[in-house]
Order: sequence, then structure tokens, then C-alpha cells
Amino acid sequence: MLIVTLMWSIAGVVTRQLDAAQSFEVTFWRSFFTALALAGYYAWAHGRDTLRLLVAGGKPLWLSGLMWSVMFTCFMVAITLTTVANVLITMSVAPLLTALLARFMLGHPVAARTWAAIVVAGAGIAWMYGSSVSAEGSHLLGTLVALGVPLAGAINWNTLQRSGRSVDLVPALLIGAVLSSVVTLPLAVPFQASRHDVALLALLGVFQLAIPCTLAVRLSRSLPAPEISLLALLEIIFGIAWAWLGANEQPAPQVLAGGALVLGTLAFNEAWGLRSSA
Repeated sequence: MLIVTLMWSIAGVVTRQLDAAQSFEVTFWRSFFTALALAGYYAWAHGRDTLRLLVAGGKPLWLSGLMWSVMFTCFMVAITLTTVANVLITMSVAPLLTALLARFMLGHPVAARTWAAIVVAGAGIAWMYGSSVSAEGSHLLGTLVALGVPLAGAINWNTLQRSGRSVDLVPALLIGAVLSSVVTLPLAVPFQASRHDVALLALLGVFQLAIPCTLAVRLSRSLPAPEISLLALLEIIFGIAWAWLGANEQPAPQVLAGGALVLGTLAFNEAWGLRSSA
């Protein structure tokens, strides 16, 4: 899961290198190449059985696919409406939403250490970006759109957990990528991306979405949903590091302090969990 979050985190630094592509076009091309990579994989691995897998998955598969499409799309749309800080802080509520839904969807109690880690990690994220958060009315819509990411993520992780091994939900990624591409295509034209942009977005589609999301779905069979959502916060920390190293965006002191708090909390939570299961 640490590798997954590391791969997810490259989106910011890569998009900083784009020449002309706009947000909806960025979303379209990224989702398109994700769908292309996953379709190629399934054509190679399963051939004609791919369609059977899409049908056999039933409601859990299509619900997960819908949630992936919301997550793929809402993030980029929100970025066009409000600040990155607003979006990231809104996304930091994902572990809390996931834990709350886990009680109702799965009936699983949430460990006290996980509740504590959720609160402390969320406080650390808020501390990191608190000085730059905008609460102006013009940013309200963007914040509401961004809320779709953690909400869809919470539903998705718990859907994956509840289905367990009975249904292969990896094809849901293909459904989500196709839906995201279809929804954003009308908003992406006329295309302005250069060949350089398309190459970078193809890189994101394969290595920032297709591969890590597939790994995340597989991991959902062994890691509890709240744990996955909590570890996913590392994407924010890694994203800051990539931007610092690759785009010369040096973080403020409160960002470093908040990041240290989040990393320390996650490390403590996971170490405690390993000790308890030993």
C-alpha cells in the first residue's frame, strides 16, 4: 500500500510539466489511457472472458466502477474550481468516512487506535494547509465537488471489503475509467494537448492510476477498509515531496511539521496493529 500511495502521488509533479492541456482534457486523457491499459491487460489475460467478468460481477462490481469514476473525475474538476489546499483538506476526511461506513456496511468495530490515528492524521493534514485554505463563497462549489472524492472512496473501499474474494472487482477500474472518459470528453474538446502532454498523461494513466489502483483493489482483500483509507493519506505527503524535488515548490514549515505528524501517526498505528496481531 505504501508503493501504491507513492505511485498515486506523482500526479502533481507530472502535471506541472504539461504544455497546454487543460483540466478536463487532463482528466479525459488520463482516464482514457487508464481504460486502454486495463482493456489491453484483460484482453491479454482473459480474452473473450472479459465481458463475462463484467457481467458476473453484478451490483458490487458496477457500484465500485461508478465510485472509481467519481474519484477519477471529481478531483480534477474540483482543482479547477478551488485551491489545491481546499481539495486536499477535504480529501483528508476519507479515513473518518470510511471508518463510519465500515460500521454500517460491514458491521466491523473500528479499533480505538485507528480512531485516534484518524483524528491526529486529519489534524496534521489541516495543520499543513491551514494557512492557505480559502473559505470564500466562490470556492464553496469546488469544496463540495472535492467532497465527492472521499465519499466515493469510503463507499468503494467498504464495497471491496464486503465483497471479499467472492467477486473480482478489479474490472471495476475499467468501468470507472471508461465512465470518466465518456463524461469528460465533451468538456475536453477542442483538444489542446501537445504530443509531450499526451505522452505524460499516458504515463499517468498507466503508472499513476491503472497499476496502483489494481494493486489497491487486490490489497483490499487483506487490509481493513479504514486502514487502507488511512494509509492513502500518504499520497499527500509523497505528493509534497515530489513537488519539492521535481517542481522546486519548497513547502512551508507548517507543511513539514504537519507531514511529520501524519507520518509518525501512521507508523505508530501500523506498528501497533502488527504487534496486536502477532
